[in-house]
Amino acid sequence: MAMSQYYSFFLVPLVVAVALMISFSAPLVASQSNGIATFNTPPYVPSSCNGYQDDGVMIAAASDAIWNDGGACGSFYQVTCISGTNEGTPQPCLGTGSVVVKINDYCAPPGCRGTLDLSQEAFASIADTNAGAINILYQEL
Repeated sequence: MAMSQYYSFFLVPLVVAVALMISFSAPLVASQSNGIATFNTPPYVPSSCNGYQDDGVMIAAASDAIWNDGGACGSFYQVTCISGTNEGTPQPCLGTGSVVVKINDYCAPPGCRGTLDLSQEAFASIADTNAGAINILYQEL
């Protein structure tokens, strides 16, 4: 067997094996979903998840899209403002980018107007509250 054939015989499968190991060991990137965020004002208790427990202010109520019969309780979501909904302030997004919130309540229909109903403090950290509602990207962490 010629030396170049010898290297091809062993090198090609080795390169393929390494490439497969790298592709399967790379972390999976969570996909983001599009939605709408609204906000509610204090008091934030009682909540559907924790009753009268104080969960702080970086919290949100989940709509049916996320709620999963209460399975969303305690989950954390990263929420990013991407634009206005044309119902209020035309450019509501602030330069702070994203906020992480904990799901502690249920945003029940028919009053639920968004995918996530953020606390006023969480909403204000990413958008002008005068907008009332914003288009968002969100993902579970």
